[in-house]
Amino acid sequence: MTWLITGGAGYIGAHVVRAMRAAGERVAVLDDLSAGLPERLPADVPVVEGSVLDRELLDRTLAGHGVRGVVHLAARKQVGESVEQPLRYYRENVHGLTVLLEAVVAAGVDRFVFSSSAAVYGMPDVELVTEETPCVPMNPYGETKLAGEWLVRSAGNRYGLATSCLRYFNVAGAAEPELSDTGIANVVPMFFEALTRGEAPRIYGDDYPTPDGTCIRDYVHVEDLAEAHVAAARYLDAARVAGVEPGDLTANIGTGTGVSVREIADLVAEVTGLRKPAPHVVARRRGDPARVVASADRIGRELGWAPRHDVRDMVTSAWEGWRLRHP
Repeated sequence: MTWLITGGAGYIGAHVVRAMRAAGERVAVLDDLSAGLPERLPADVPVVEGSVLDRELLDRTLAGHGVRGVVHLAARKQVGESVEQPLRYYRENVHGLTVLLEAVVAAGVDRFVFSSSAAVYGMPDVELVTEETPCVPMNPYGETKLAGEWLVRSAGNRYGLATSCLRYFNVAGAAEPELSDTGIANVVPMFFEALTRGEAPRIYGDDYPTPDGTCIRDYVHVEDLAEAHVAAARYLDAARVAGVEPGDLTANIGTGTGVSVREIADLVAEVTGLRKPAPHVVARRRGDPARVVASADRIGRELGWAPRHDVRDMVTSAWEGWRLRHP
């Protein structure tokens, strides 16, 4: 059987393709290449250029590649952009998912892994975020991810799909420099960009109720995240082979360890050797919670997954990728 990876030429997608192939799985990729880079992928991986909004293309792709499972990563994912363009986010993230699920059901595909996000939780006021923590998203991006989970579960219940929704926390790092993140929306590449320009990295607020006053987040290495997709795919495969209805598995993908923005800034300075100019503290950003750290107990218990990389690995590997792209 073949797994179709939507968004497979993107930063996370290319790592998922790499991990799935290493696990012996056949894969094909569907990507509109708005952010994806085909050169991230092995030459023998089939790449179909197009959107999940294109039903005819989906039908041809699912049939032509003998697809039996889908890992759906393709989505818009910038929080600020989602606030400015909510209709675009609902069209691409929610309507696009609806069209994909319709094609999946029609083609008889029976395994579906959905890329969700910790953004579904909003501003959780808890020490560790579990899958039972109430979901109160604070922006259209988070709303579309939560709506996506509802769609996936509903389709699974009605049409017999084996489904899994994986809620990512803060993703960083790279398995190889060539697979590194080309965007600068996340804190690590934002610090890299500022320092290599000789500018002071920005820290948004240092008066939070945390040990050093800056926000605390849970960072997961993208290679570990990719392995979690392999574990989810094999979980669904095993259930199908055994003839068992697995139901939906919703799981956090994080490390359970919180790292502050100040600690990230210090680590970036140490790894890069770019210690000046020092970070500059500016006003808080609206809606930033003080602490968001995952409980990863469920995925460990259900799938046997555990992270192998720490935050130093993430920053070091991300810096290698940054230097490759910004010599």
